[in-house]
Amino acid sequence: MRNVAIIGSGPAGYTAAIYVARAGLKPVLFTSAVTVGGELMNTTDVENFPGFPDGILGPDLMQKFQDQAVRFGTELVFDDVESVELEGDIKRIHTAYEGDYEALAVILATGSAYRRLGVPGEDRLSGRGISWCATCDGAFFREQHIAVIGGGDSAMEEALFLTRFADRVTIIHRSANFRASQIMLDRARSNEKIEWLTDAKVLEYLGETSLEGLRLENTQTGEQFDREFTGTFVAIGHDPRTELFSDQLDLTETGVVAVEGRSSRTSLPGVFAAGDVLDDQYRQAITAAGSGTVAALDVEEYLGTLDRELLARVAEDASGTTDEATTEPASEPVISLNPIALNPSSFADK
Repeated sequence: MRNVAIIGSGPAGYTAAIYVARAGLKPVLFTSAVTVGGELMNTTDVENFPGFPDGILGPDLMQKFQDQAVRFGTELVFDDVESVELEGDIKRIHTAYEGDYEALAVILATGSAYRRLGVPGEDRLSGRGISWCATCDGAFFREQHIAVIGGGDSAMEEALFLTRFADRVTIIHRSANFRASQIMLDRARSNEKIEWLTDAKVLEYLGETSLEGLRLENTQTGEQFDREFTGTFVAIGHDPRTELFSDQLDLTETGVVAVEGRSSRTSLPGVFAAGDVLDDQYRQAITAAGSGTVAALDVEEYLGTLDRELLARVAEDASGTTDEATTEPASEPVISLNPIALNPSSFADK
């Protein structure tokens, strides 16, 4: 039994954990077994997060988030949450391997997932030339001609990063108008390795055992044509990760968790949301972190309204299973999140 359970290990989840842990509430945070650290693990240089004037790698930033949460007594569970029961005074979290947990309050910080094109060949060739993460897979495409699909800032960032490895990078977008910010467009346009293919949409991925190219259609004329690529990176946005609890909570028309005004309070008492799972507009690391702060403060207020017997049960459980929270930094990180640190040879050019 815990006071607070946090599901998700991105900026929102870790920030909420820092605040809740500093309040002495000893939260448990479920990181996931695979996607520890959230979407920033797939980002290279983060230049707009306050406090880092020279920029910082996404994985390095998330390592700092994690270390700070652990320093104040957050319990990390490196496992996937398979289901949740959010109604009632006691919330239940069922994990894949570590068993079941109970909590008086839950913060949902599950983030968002990469959006897929949904065209033939995508499932067959996923991981065999098709990727959604340049940071993860860019080093596998040295001296090759690869495509980036999308027209926003994430597509520009992916393309710029991939020029460190590829001979050529072609940005494919269904329109001649881009959603990307002017500064990102200017950076991409000034890179001599980047080419542009506009007014084109992908109809099919070509290849049997590995990607060989793309079948495209001109969105103006309807003409179909094939282009050879040995790698394709899809950067067309994200969808909120709500499948775990979408049947228990109210969602908005855009699919994110509905909350009360500027708060983190969802349609169920004791359940709070933070980060991209409730944000269909901004989706920035700093706004997610701020959202995590809001959720933590809302949780503290909510716990103050609960029955004393429930709070006493948590205290009794904690006294037998959980060490006192420490305010001293951990001597070693719980786990290294940085893929460059884990496999430096793959990122030798960085």
